[in-house]
Amino acid sequence: QVQLVESGGGLVQPGGSLRLSCAASGSISIIYDMGWYRQAPGKQRELVATITSGGRTNYTDSVKGRFIISRDKHKNTVYLQMNSLKPEDTAAYYCNINLMRYSDFEAMDYWGKGTLVTVSS
Repeated sequence: QVQLVESGGGLVQPGGSLRLSCAASGSISIIYDMGWYRQAPGKQRELVATITSGGRTNYTDSVKGRFIISRDKHKNTVYLQMNSLKPEDTAAYYCNINLMRYSDFEAMDYWGKGTLVTVSS
């Protein structure tokens, strides 16, 4: 039994900043990769950023230099700091965590319910 709780979404003006967080709880043995995805109305879900258990990060080109993904291993939490926000960043943002439970023999992907980010004047 694993639960991911997201927070930090909201309405912000262009050029503003938001920080999203996603905390995992439950019978977690090991957390592997973490990431953030987003989906705008009428568009496909896209990968925004990922971070491995070793701390390696990757970003989609449209957010490089503006977004920063980080993690706190002791709190089982992944963050997405979003700066210089643009209207095209408007979307529902979903946290994804690949992890192993104590009761399982394989790792699985878990998803947050999504948090809405709206960038508008």
